[in-house]
Amino acid sequence: MRSRIHGLVLACTLLHVPAIAQEESSSLLLRLSEPLNQAQNPSAERPSPAQSPEPPAGQAPTTLPMPSTPMRLTLQAAETLALKNNPQISVYRLLALASAQLIREEKAAYYPNLYGSLTAVGANQGSRIAAGALNSPHLYEKAAGGLTLSQLITDFGRTGNLVAASALRARAADMNSVATADQIKLAVDQAFYNALQAFAERVVAEQTTAARQAVSDQVTTLFQNKLRSELDVSFANANLAQANLLLLDVQNNYQAALSRLSLVLGFPDQQNFELVETDTTLNPPPASANELVDEAYSNRPEIMAQDYEYRAAQHLQKAERDLLLPSVEALGVVGKIPFAPTADGVQPFTSWYGAAGINIDIPIFNGFLYPARSKHAALRTQAAQEQLRDLKDRIADQVRTSWLNAITAFNRINVTQQFVDQSNLAFDLSQGRYKIGLSSIVELSAAQLQQTQAQIQLAAAKYQYRIAQSVLRFETAAP
Repeated sequence: MRSRIHGLVLACTLLHVPAIAQEESSSLLLRLSEPLNQAQNPSAERPSPAQSPEPPAGQAPTTLPMPSTPMRLTLQAAETLALKNNPQISVYRLLALASAQLIREEKAAYYPNLYGSLTAVGANQGSRIAAGALNSPHLYEKAAGGLTLSQLITDFGRTGNLVAASALRARAADMNSVATADQIKLAVDQAFYNALQAFAERVVAEQTTAARQAVSDQVTTLFQNKLRSELDVSFANANLAQANLLLLDVQNNYQAALSRLSLVLGFPDQQNFELVETDTTLNPPPASANELVDEAYSNRPEIMAQDYEYRAAQHLQKAERDLLLPSVEALGVVGKIPFAPTADGVQPFTSWYGAAGINIDIPIFNGFLYPARSKHAALRTQAAQEQLRDLKDRIADQVRTSWLNAITAFNRINVTQQFVDQSNLAFDLSQGRYKIGLSSIVELSAAQLQQTQAQIQLAAAKYQYRIAQSVLRFETAAP
C-alpha cells in the first residue's frame, strides 16, 4: 500500500508544476520540476541552442561553418555597402562612362582634320604610269613634307543627329546604371530579410528541440517508473528526432542566407553578421494600385532608359536619311620640297607648294545602299517604340502583382497569429489531457507539431511581408 502511494506521489510530481522535496528523489525532482510546456511558449526565455544528434560510432561530428567576430549590420548600412562593393554597380557605371565617349566620337566631325605627310620617291626620271587607276602619270624623284587640312562645312544635319543619338544613348546608359543600383538594393533587402527569417526559424527550432527533449526525458523517467508505456517513449523520441532534423535544416538555411547576403554585399567569402532590424512597424500597403502604376511610369529608370533609346533611334533614322544629301568640306594643303633633281634640265617642282579649295560630295547612286540604311533605321525606330510600350505594360502588370502580393502577405500575418494562438491553446489542452490520462501521446505529438508549424509560419510571415514591401518599392521606384 505504501509503495502504491509512493508511486502516485511520484506521478503527480512528474506531471505537475510544484516540486516535492524528498531526500531520496531530490535529484530526479530537480531535473523534472519544470512543466512540459515551458520551452514551447514563444514568450519564454530563449534557450541555448540544442545539441545536434550524436554521429554514428567511428565518425567525427560535422559542424556548420561559423565565422567569428560578427559584423553588426542594419538594412541601410547593408544597402550602402552593396552599392559600394557590388561589382555589378561598377560594371554599369563603367558602361555609362564608355557611352559618354561616343558623344566625343561623333562630335569629332565638327573639328578640322589635320595630318602631316613625309614622302620620298625614287623613280625613273621622266617615265609615266601606264596602267591602273586614273591619276597623274608623271614620275619624278623627290623628297617632300607637308600638311593637309580638311574641315566639314555642312552635311545638312547628319552629324548633328548622330551627336544627339549618342547623347541620348549615354543618358540611357546612366538610367541603366540607376536601374542596376535599384536591383542591387532589392537583392540586399531580400537577402537581409531572408537571413532574419532564417534566424527566427532557428530560434523556433531551438525552442522546439529543447521542449521535446524535456518531454522525452520526462516520459522516459515515467516509463522507468512503470507509469508510461514504451510506446509513449517511442513517440517522444521520434518527436525529438524530428525536432533535431528541423534544427539541422534551419541552421543550414541560416548559413546559406548569410552566404547569399555576403555575395550581394560584394564579399568574396561568407561573412558572419549580426543583423539589426531598426524598423519594426508593419504598415499596410496602399489601398489602390492605380496611383502606384502612375508612379512607376514616372520614376522607373528602365522606362526612362527605353524612352531615351527610342528617341536616339529617331535621330539615327534622320542621320541615315541625311546620307542622301550632299556634304560640303573645305580642303587645304601646304608643304616644302627640299630635294627634287631636274628632269631633262628642267626643275619640275618649286621649293614650296600650297592650295585651298572646297569639295562637294553629291551621292547619285551606290546600289540603293543609303535608302536601305534609312529604311533599316526607320524599322528599328518602330521596334524601339513598341519595346517601350511593351515595357510599360509589363511594369504595370508587375506593380499590380506586387501590390496584390503585399496585401496577401500583410493579411497572412494576422491569420498566422490566429493560427499560433489556436495551436498554443490546442497544445495546452492536449498536454492537460495527457497529464490526467485522457489522451495518448499521439494527440500530444500532433499538437506539438502543429504548434511548431504555426510558430515557423508566423516568423516567416512577418519577413515575407517585409520582402513584399521591398519588391513593391522597387516596382514603383519609390525612395
